[in-house]
Amino acid sequence: VYIFDVDGTLMDSQADICGAIQIVLASRGRTDVTDEILRPYIGRHLLDEFLDLGFARCEADEMIAEYRVIYAARKHAATAVYPGVADALSRLGGRKSTATTKGTLMTRIVLEQFGLLRHFDHVQGTDGFPAKPEPDVLLKSLEVLGARPEECLFVGDSSADMESGRRAGVRTCAVRWGYGEREDMARWEPDFWIDTPHELVGDH
Repeated sequence: VYIFDVDGTLMDSQADICGAIQIVLASRGRTDVTDEILRPYIGRHLLDEFLDLGFARCEADEMIAEYRVIYAARKHAATAVYPGVADALSRLGGRKSTATTKGTLMTRIVLEQFGLLRHFDHVQGTDGFPAKPEPDVLLKSLEVLGARPEECLFVGDSSADMESGRRAGVRTCAVRWGYGEREDMARWEPDFWIDTPHELVGDH
């Protein structure tokens, strides 16, 4: 069983994610927050981000709701699948699922738009339970697939991915093309590191 993070692993979506967040921040007078500041938060819950930027919890909840509307309205116009991902998914044996901080419905919409949905046996987002680095979304994917942790490889691009994989008891594969800092990922001692999607199917 293979479980994949989405943003920064399957697709380069930072322009749409950061752009939507910056619109929300600008409406509150914050025009100082660059892509470089926001990028390391991709894959974590937006609440962490807004609290770290100094907003109160009640305001952060409103901002998250605004973000979701703005992000959906962009229709992923600035998002692209990483080179080699579609081919690697089509050639990769075994069952496949996702484990992302996005909600399940939005994840399905994005995968469908970019022609990746057909490669997945299940799509799992974070719906009403704690986001990564908590292991909940991974455990939910395993539960739906009827798979044991030791049968699974989780592929992701951030320290939150690697931590959640460790906590879920699955093997982890860190990708070097995403948004995560390599030193932060290395602290969780990933079982594998890859530079291209094709390495998943044995091409080097």
